[in-house]
Amino acid sequence: MNNFEFKNPTKIIFGKDTIEKLENEIPEDAKVLLLYGGGSIKKNGIYDQVKTALANVDVIEFGGIPANPEYAVLMDALKVIKDENITYLLAVGGGSVIDGTKFLSAAALFEGDTPWDILANNIRTEKGMPFGTVLTLPATGSEMNSGAVITRAETKEKLAMGGPGLFPEFSILDPQVITSIPERQLANGLADAFTHVLEQYMTYPIGALLQDRFAESILQTLIEVAPKVLKDPTDYKATSNFMWSCTMALNGLIQKGVPTDWAVHAMGHELTALFGIDHARTLAVITPSHYKFNFETKKEKLAQYGERVWNITEGNIDDKAYAAIEKTEAFFHELGIDTKLSDYAKHYEGTAEEIAKRFTNRGWTGLGEHQSLSPDKVEKIVKMAY
Repeated sequence: MNNFEFKNPTKIIFGKDTIEKLENEIPEDAKVLLLYGGGSIKKNGIYDQVKTALANVDVIEFGGIPANPEYAVLMDALKVIKDENITYLLAVGGGSVIDGTKFLSAAALFEGDTPWDILANNIRTEKGMPFGTVLTLPATGSEMNSGAVITRAETKEKLAMGGPGLFPEFSILDPQVITSIPERQLANGLADAFTHVLEQYMTYPIGALLQDRFAESILQTLIEVAPKVLKDPTDYKATSNFMWSCTMALNGLIQKGVPTDWAVHAMGHELTALFGIDHARTLAVITPSHYKFNFETKKEKLAQYGERVWNITEGNIDDKAYAAIEKTEAFFHELGIDTKLSDYAKHYEGTAEEIAKRFTNRGWTGLGEHQSLSPDKVEKIVKMAY
């Protein structure tokens, strides 16, 4: 097992009717900017719950953060923060709203001229404006980590940022919010969390026995609850396990002491930037091709995953590893998620070359757990996903 340090300062408030506890978490003298997305929270009652809990707090609202948090929209929100002397941020939404809030947390205290530099120059945020979250869509784990991904439409870019200053001070997780989420978004959340675990697990054996079993238990739980959540989002037992699995999939715990990959995400982000495909679905497009291309370096872990998670017992290591890839692709299909780029985009020719060119220009010359995936290899993986 590799050396590691682990600190996660986010307070989790989990369970039924926990949104009412919001008033206990916001400082009394705070001037709060309430951030949310397309307005679904006003239809499903979450907005009213939040406003009731904040009845005695000075609140200004900013809605309209899109599914891939857009830089231009966030710059409008940043102007509100500056003009209104906001001191605290509250994200009420899924990963996109929370990621957008993290960008604003960093940008509000950023001393440079162009906040995009935080992303373009990979500037670590040591201290941001304090913020909390009310999670409305389980998927990304952003409610308990310090990372974010922001999109810029004018340049068709999607870049990551982070730092110890970007952990939420608290996150409220009430699984009852899931009852109003459309099936497509539930499927996306399941696939997103599943792939988050794979990115931290599907590398090579390093003797981190507990970390492997943490990861495998999250995968097993997602597989078990997926059909129940999709069939009946009012099934509290299933949805509570789903929500907590999404949080645990990316709160930093399962990546400690082990090598991690994240090449699937790097390629997937480009598909979202270029075609507007849902983030989770880009991961489902890239994952099978990525594992097939890197079969020799990943097959030990793939076989272990096949045995422990999918109960594959027959055949040698190669057989089990390949069957595990097939099981993973079949799981995405069971969620209603297609796994080829051609399922989403008509004009996909040249995509692989464009992504390879972008990675070259950014100096991303060695992705993956071995830092061995050069842009020419990325090009081949993306082509395999056509």
